Amino acid sequence: MFHEKHSDPIVPTPRLARLSHVEMTELVLPQDTNQHGTIFGGRVLQWIDIAGAVSARRHSHFKVVTASIDEMHFLVPIRLGEVVVLKASVNCVHRSSMEVGVRVEREIPSTGERMKAATAYLTFVCIDDDGKPVLAPPLVTETDDERARFEAASERRARRLAHREALRSRT
Repeated sequence: MFHEKHSDPIVPTPRLARLSHVEMTELVLPQDTNQHGTIFGGRVLQWIDIAGAVSARRHSHFKVVTASIDEMHFLVPIRLGEVVVLKASVNCVHRSSMEVGVRVEREIPSTGERMKAATAYLTFVCIDDDGKPVLAPPLVTETDDERARFEAASERRARRLAHREALRSRT
């Protein structure tokens, strides 16, 4: 991602936030559930990570790796036979990293009723074929909602960086 004659990085072309939108749908099957008939939290995390990675890759057109997942809170149980809808999009882009927000909804098949089941914020880093970080394309926001998500993501990033630094200082 660098010019051959000097080390100035090539700045990728900015991309619209809406182009990173992803919607995944999963049916909760017996192998996805525990002895209570509700979904394993780890399965939901797996789907969140996949939806987030697809969104990050869709935005960047680079390979991406998961750097962090913010706190997870499961708001309502998701049961066997229900549908899980995951909606992901890039909220903010920094040098080589991107925050992706993922909303998880539980859908009851017999009624079509949906309710928010969880929200997660993940940080992905763009990498080249050698696994080295590369510049992520800047994010272009068009709507008030996208701009609000961008601002909130910047605040979360400051907290994540402070938390990471605190963890590093303990070791």
